[in-house]
Amino acid sequence: MTQISIEKPKLEHAKAIQRICSTGWRQTVEGMLSEECQKQTVEFWYTFDRIEKDIENGSYSYVALLDSQVVGVIGGGITDENVSEVFVLYMDEKYRYQGIGRLLLEALTKDQVELGATKQWVSVQEGNHRGIPFYEARGFIFQEKKIAVTKTGEEQVSLRYARAIS
Repeated sequence: MTQISIEKPKLEHAKAIQRICSTGWRQTVEGMLSEECQKQTVEFWYTFDRIEKDIENGSYSYVALLDSQVVGVIGGGITDENVSEVFVLYMDEKYRYQGIGRLLLEALTKDQVELGATKQWVSVQEGNHRGIPFYEARGFIFQEKKIAVTKTGEEQVSLRYARAIS
């Protein structure tokens, strides 16, 4: 595999981030949430304008680049004293299972530790057969199940995981 670089996202990466996140999110909830719910969620979180704003405000922490092409993205932040969270981590499906997600998580975690975080949280869609094993393999431990009701009246079940970081 060619060299992967982990970098801060730039506005020029917005279209690729939009594609990777909206596709990844839809794949995560496929068969669990209706097409209408998926459409509404993508139109809320992953519009081009929203992605650009989120790049500018730092919500997207890093992108993984392969020959200047975005193949993955991670976002996270500090949510409380000594507490951080992974908000989003998606890979272009052609580049999954190659260690790129691990590199993105390591870069975000390093930043969060430098900002004083000692605990890191992540929410994973129940039934996410890609995300759950990924996080469990990196020391995240299941903490709780959260159920939200979507605008379409469907239940969306998130599994909350946490790990100690230092």
